[in-house]
Amino acid sequence: MSADHLFPTPETPSVEILGTSLRFPVRRIFCVGRNYAAHAAEMGNEVDREAPFYFTKSAHALCPSGQAIPFPPGTQDCHYEMEFVAALGAPGFEVTAEEAPALIFGYACGIDLTRRDLQAAAKEKRRPWDLGKDFENSAILAPITRATEIADIGPQRIRLYHNDALVQDALLSDMIWSLPDIVAHLSRFYHLSPGDLIYTGTPAGVGPVRPGSVLKGEIDGLSSVHLELS
Repeated sequence: MSADHLFPTPETPSVEILGTSLRFPVRRIFCVGRNYAAHAAEMGNEVDREAPFYFTKSAHALCPSGQAIPFPPGTQDCHYEMEFVAALGAPGFEVTAEEAPALIFGYACGIDLTRRDLQAAAKEKRRPWDLGKDFENSAILAPITRATEIADIGPQRIRLYHNDALVQDALLSDMIWSLPDIVAHLSRFYHLSPGDLIYTGTPAGVGPVRPGSVLKGEIDGLSSVHLELS
């Protein structure tokens, strides 16, 4: 603890990097909304192809894969959302889509938990989504695989099992906005930095979890993500 701090400084959230003893410290978490047309449709929304849009989560929403967590407080309708996650390892501001891959350190499987009832109430009143999206243990993340170990992003299958039943199944090429497009667009508004995570959106098939739910998410070539709710 620094002598001039009022209370102990919280530890920086971090995640395992496959093949090394080093860890990836998490600075910020950006999340892309409605990046799969089928998911937008199932939520009753039209696809906006003009530009991606975002919400954020605190780094302290991070939850390592393999945890058993309590059912989130304040909600009666918590949903799973399986996502492809990019971890940035270099800074960038106002980069092009062609320059964007140089910022990416690695990739991981992630799950975005959403308090859907609180999100819906906020939407109805045209308020921010923070209560529905940004809460403890709501950004689950598997160990990161270095980008150099993965071929071109697109043909990989993304899927989620809820209590062993396949509930989400798509291809990364189904994303409306590609990862380079997302990174380039975000960099117009933020000085992107090492430690930033980007959750790139979820396919169709989202649904509620209950105490006792077991989730397993997979993306070809990446370490799977696991979560149990108690």
